[in-house]
Amino acid sequence: MKLLVTGGAGFIGSNFLHLLFAERSDWQVINVDLLTYAGNLENLTAIEQWENYRFVKADICDRDTLTFLFEAEKFDAIVNFAAESHVDRSILEPDIFVRTNVTGTHTLLELAKKWKVARFLQVSTDEVYGSLGDEGLFSETTPLAPNSPYSAAKTSADLFVRAYHHTFGMDTITTRCSNNYGPYQFPEKLIPLMIQNALEDKPLPVYGTGMNIRDWLQVEDHCRAILVALEHGKSGEVYNIGGNNEQPNIEIVKRILSILGKPESLIRYVPDRPGHDLRYGIDATKIRTELGWEPRHSFSTGLKATIDWYLSNRTWVQNVLTGNYRAYYDRQYTDRLAAGKP
Repeated sequence: MKLLVTGGAGFIGSNFLHLLFAERSDWQVINVDLLTYAGNLENLTAIEQWENYRFVKADICDRDTLTFLFEAEKFDAIVNFAAESHVDRSILEPDIFVRTNVTGTHTLLELAKKWKVARFLQVSTDEVYGSLGDEGLFSETTPLAPNSPYSAAKTSADLFVRAYHHTFGMDTITTRCSNNYGPYQFPEKLIPLMIQNALEDKPLPVYGTGMNIRDWLQVEDHCRAILVALEHGKSGEVYNIGGNNEQPNIEIVKRILSILGKPESLIRYVPDRPGHDLRYGIDATKIRTELGWEPRHSFSTGLKATIDWYLSNRTWVQNVLTGNYRAYYDRQYTDRLAAGKP
């Protein structure tokens, strides 16, 4: 297998590469990543000795550069992780999300079609389905109803993947996951942000009442689901991947504080972000029954292991918390914290 992984220096992509190194080291793998703010080659130091692995710094929107790569390598499959992924950032700069998530995916599809890549797997999100009420779960047939610029861009990318399957007969698969957590996650997302702020005794900003509910999925479980879909999924299908672990955001924050031995007085309720979806919940019956995937991590052990990882990798954390992240954090939260309350 010769595999192209895009966005492999990011959170989920790097965890996927670690899984391949451990269990598919005979594959030839090329990782293309532009190394924007959340792309970090320090995530991949443990696999630098992998003889079948190579990193290429490139933009998935740069068709000229990628054409040379596709022509030279003759890939068997593509797994597309490359995306702008943070909802808050998409509210501030939606045009970047359109470029990377939509134009970038379309560029990859065009090249995959031209060079007859055997399988194209699009890594997507449950956010394309919109928001749930108090009951029900997202299934693969739930209508798409994105509510943020991020999820709108991901929805558009998913629909291009669907169109290339139906129009051109390409072998495509789309996976849609719930909220991931685990090692190497950039500390703008809820769990690593709260861990870092708690360790520094800084305020923990919680949107609204903190009662927005997410289904939490340990990242290695997600990566194993992607791998089984890549190897055994049916062409043209969508597979939902969820952890069967719905939790309100405020409960996640309180559990982190409890594990770290920090007081709940650090919590600050801040004005909610625009269009904040109330609840996500995944029905993963299809991938469980058809492909035999099951999550291996419980949330209680997974969260504790994640906190332990951040405690044991302080150098990695400090290297991340510079430059663009600091500027973004100040812009995103300073005014909200000033308007917030304990």
